[in-house]
Amino acid sequence: MKTIRFGRHLALLVVLLLVMAACADDEGSTTTAGGGGDTTTSVASAGCTAEQIDGDLNFYNWSEYIDPELITEFESTYNTDVVETFYESNEAMLAQIQAGVVYDLIVPSDYMISIMTTDGLLYPLDKDAIPNLANLDPQFVNPPYDPTSEFSVPYQWGTTGLGVDLAVLGEDFEESWGLIFDPDMNAGMPVSMLNDARETMGAALKYLGYSLNSTSEAEVQEAADLISAARESIIKFDSDQYTDDLVNGEVAISHGYNGNFFLTFDEIDGWDDYYYFMPQEGGTVWVDNMAIPTDAEHPCTAQTFINFILDAEKGAQLTNWNFYASPNAAAEEFIDPEILEDTAIFPDDVTMERLEFIENTGAFELNFQNFFTEAKS
Repeated sequence: MKTIRFGRHLALLVVLLLVMAACADDEGSTTTAGGGGDTTTSVASAGCTAEQIDGDLNFYNWSEYIDPELITEFESTYNTDVVETFYESNEAMLAQIQAGVVYDLIVPSDYMISIMTTDGLLYPLDKDAIPNLANLDPQFVNPPYDPTSEFSVPYQWGTTGLGVDLAVLGEDFEESWGLIFDPDMNAGMPVSMLNDARETMGAALKYLGYSLNSTSEAEVQEAADLISAARESIIKFDSDQYTDDLVNGEVAISHGYNGNFFLTFDEIDGWDDYYYFMPQEGGTVWVDNMAIPTDAEHPCTAQTFINFILDAEKGAQLTNWNFYASPNAAAEEFIDPEILEDTAIFPDDVTMERLEFIENTGAFELNFQNFFTEAKS
């Protein structure tokens, strides 16, 4: 997360697949859009009302991504239970949804929203049930991955970069992906990278000077080869324990999400010992979103929870706890000033120019997965 209030620029190079229009029949029915091979489906909304509860909330989220006190407060306020389950990557979450595992609320990243809406896997929101949508920063309304904000609501946003142990690297080092991929810069220091095809392949692509959304098989193969060549230093691919591994000394360089690093640094008062940065070659900026799968059993409870998180003070509490930037404009007055002014949390304009959103590359996505699997072996 970064400072200066985001420079308020989401106008980066974001070219996502168009969200295909779908037709809806009677309430709760599934309709296939007509025309050629279009298999996009859409499920009619349930007509939920504000603060309506229709059962307990089955919440599928990234680990360590919400203040437990928010969960407890929601349960006591609405006399319901929240069952939390966690995943390590967008692709792992998607596989569960495609397999028919039922959740009421999920937190996909931007490009995954595009994929899931195109595949008819997300439920259209009852916006009357979410009056706190008015609190969102206008930059996060109708984003390119969900042009009408029909299927998703921004949750948090941030960057993916490197956390390092200053006791190992010292104070004078080049802030580059070369700390992983250049043997001369790495000098045998142990590394962990995210177990996420798009993020890890994207880091290699940016180091090579390519877009992390490249659809050139030759460029993606080159990135895979770069990762494979660095395997002596990359001791694990992990999306869950990477910050613990850094502060426990298992690795000296860790690839991951900025807020997770800051949360860990804060817990151990390690701000003088560890450091997070966005490599000079650039990297990923992302927006995670709240969304409801089409087979959710309790969509009204899910939308009440979304509205709860969009409250100004609750939104600030979320950011003050997990150190990720908030898309909630109304929350800013309640966010700790040190967080709001930290450019590692709310990036400045110069940093934003080096970043890209991960785009949905359509059928090419399989290449990222296959080359990543190859690189890890």
